[in-house]
Amino acid sequence: MSKRLAYPTPEEDADIQAAAADDPDTIPDLDEALATGQVRRVGRPKSAIVKQAVSIRLDQDILDHYRGTGAGWQTRLNEDLRRLLKDSAA
Repeated sequence: MSKRLAYPTPEEDADIQAAAADDPDTIPDLDEALATGQVRRVGRPKSAIVKQAVSIRLDQDILDHYRGTGAGWQTRLNEDLRRLLKDSAA
C-alpha cells in the first residue's frame, strides 16, 4: 500500500496562513529573529577553533588503540599529534 501526501486545498492553506499570522508566537522573518536573538539555532555552539575534516590512512593497530579508548578518540589522537608537534619544535 503506497502512502500519499495530502495537500491542503487553497482555501485550507489560506486558513492555515491566516491562523499562523494571528498567532503571537509566529516569527515571520527567521533571519531577523536570529539576528535579534528572538530565537536561536539548536545544536553545538560554534567553536573558536576551526577544525577541518580530512581523510587519513592509519595502521590498523593505531586505529584500534585509539578507538578502543572510547568516545572522544579523535580528540585524543589530535592532542597526541599536537604534543608530538610541540616536542619536535623544541
